[in-house]
Amino acid sequence: MPNYTVTVATGTQWFAGTDDYIYITLVGSESCSERTLLDKPLYNDFERGAVDSYDISVGEDLGEIELVKIEKKKYWVHDDWYCKYITVKTPYGDYVEFPCFRWLVDDKEVILRDGRARLPQHAKTRVAKQHRRKELEQRQKTYRWKEWHPGFPMSIDAKAHSELPRDIQFDSEKGVDFVLNYSKAIENLYVNQFMHMFQSSWGDFADFERIFMRIKNTISEYVMEHWKEDFMFGYQFLNGCNPVVIRKCTEIPDKFPVTQKIVEDSLERGLTLEEELKEGNIFIADYELLDGVTPNSTDPCTLQYLAAPICLLYKNIQNKIMPIAIQLLQKPGEDNPIFLPSDDEYDWLLAKIWVRSSDFHVHQTVTHLLRTHLISEVFGIALFRQLPAVHPVFKLLLPHIRFTIAINTKAREQLICECGLFDKANGTGGGGHVELVQKSMKTFTYRSLCFPEAIKARGMDSKEELPYYFYRDDGYSVWEAVTSFVTDVVDIYYDKDETVQEDTEIQAFVKDVCSFGMQDFDYCEFPKSLQTKEQLVEYLTIVIFTASAQHAAVNFGQFDWCSWIPNSPPTMRKPPPTKKGEVDLKYIVESLPDRGRSCWHLGAVWALSQFQENELFLGMYPDEHFIEKPVKEAMAKFRKNLAEVVKVIKSRNEGKKLPYYYFSPDRIPNSVAV
Repeated sequence: MPNYTVTVATGTQWFAGTDDYIYITLVGSESCSERTLLDKPLYNDFERGAVDSYDISVGEDLGEIELVKIEKKKYWVHDDWYCKYITVKTPYGDYVEFPCFRWLVDDKEVILRDGRARLPQHAKTRVAKQHRRKELEQRQKTYRWKEWHPGFPMSIDAKAHSELPRDIQFDSEKGVDFVLNYSKAIENLYVNQFMHMFQSSWGDFADFERIFMRIKNTISEYVMEHWKEDFMFGYQFLNGCNPVVIRKCTEIPDKFPVTQKIVEDSLERGLTLEEELKEGNIFIADYELLDGVTPNSTDPCTLQYLAAPICLLYKNIQNKIMPIAIQLLQKPGEDNPIFLPSDDEYDWLLAKIWVRSSDFHVHQTVTHLLRTHLISEVFGIALFRQLPAVHPVFKLLLPHIRFTIAINTKAREQLICECGLFDKANGTGGGGHVELVQKSMKTFTYRSLCFPEAIKARGMDSKEELPYYFYRDDGYSVWEAVTSFVTDVVDIYYDKDETVQEDTEIQAFVKDVCSFGMQDFDYCEFPKSLQTKEQLVEYLTIVIFTASAQHAAVNFGQFDWCSWIPNSPPTMRKPPPTKKGEVDLKYIVESLPDRGRSCWHLGAVWALSQFQENELFLGMYPDEHFIEKPVKEAMAKFRKNLAEVVKVIKSRNEGKKLPYYYFSPDRIPNSVAV
């Protein structure tokens, strides 16, 4: 009688093992085995991290093993089980690998294809075609689209983390409890005595310093020491938390009536303002998105305010970006003065603080939440709905949407929901953040996710003109490494453009992202189909880069740049000044967040800047969804290229008081998971 040896690997996560009954059926091209019980309860098989082997005898040769069916049946209580992979040794000594990397919950059945990636047009047998179809039918019932707010990208249909499919939940929900993590952070930062002191203002900047000195790091301390200086203000537009707002200015907008006479004292080259514009030395940061957004009114005891500033910046003869004019509201007028570096010290300082606060709001809600978290969730949901596990693109992208749907669901449950943690300290809490996303969606395009194009569209692509724009330079390096990797993988499975066009599943994936995930908004310009290999490479590069590198670049510097609260106030408690010469230090301190809001802000930026336990960084793929040697070689090449990027960044940062490392691949998690 032919004998098959089945090896089963259980995951190493907590509670990955099971005492339930596990059955297996081998489905071959000629026949299938009987349903076989692999383990009896309490026999210590399928323990966490275990690799167990079993012999299965059959009455006849099964032919080529096409599928493995696993069933879990309850013994006493339902006991979830995480299966990593199954390997089948045939009577002829061949080994067939069946990657799983899934949870079996309740009385669940999972049917696995062998690990070779296949496109739909290459599925020739009835069994293979039927398996792909049934897997997607089941997934589309499980992963459903839902609109959280009108005008938002679509999200997963789940009200709580516990309602998500087990395969996309965090291993431990406790680890991503925002309330618990923020409270822990506040305690760890030694500021818990202030956490309930709302409406209690700090005495002066030295008050901030007294709590800050216990929690500082290299960059945050430098920020604290230099935050008032114009060079530090300008530097953050290039290499701070939100290096995506600044753009080259070729014409002064009518709504910002800056003239030669107003700024001539700030221009260093002996040129007129018009000439400086033509030379490419003038830049602008416009926070028009905040115009009309409702400020936080959840606390009747504390009025909170928003502005929509415009800031004109100048590249001086030292190639530093310096602010030369600030207008705090969009509509010019006598009650909306243009503040200048030559104004009274406190007038100019408060104007810069308002810009920094506005930048914080746009960063948190648009740059971070919308353009990394929410869009990565869209890609993730469409992936599960339209690509079966055997598809090479599913295998390629799965590590890059790991825990993304889970973290976003948890955020909607605790953080950005009505009366959530976001309301505690943020000036856009209480609904303003929702308005901000809705407004931003009207200018959110597919092309803006293509890193090189986004840089060029802002006129920031010249290294000669802007030699210290490290966000751009390092981003280019990582983008190129990801593009090279994706190209290598695509070349393995797609021999020509027609192969892309004939891949019905990849076309359905792209269409699902546009038509459902982005709700087919006319202005989003997301493609509904892909016609060439080049288009496919770019699309997949965008998915991976956005979820990994771009998220890292705008997320993990939050504590560095935002923990010194006067540099990034999460809310302002007095309205923008309407006249010059009326501001003093007391007014500024009373404008800044009170002790309670400062405390919650610190907890938030600290918690959001931490890597996950057992973080997987870019290029780390411990779950072997791919078994083909060419793909593994492509992964090894990818890691080598990334290591070179790390080396270059590390060398450049040596001796720098302000190192830039947010795009360093050894600090880029594979996915949006925090």
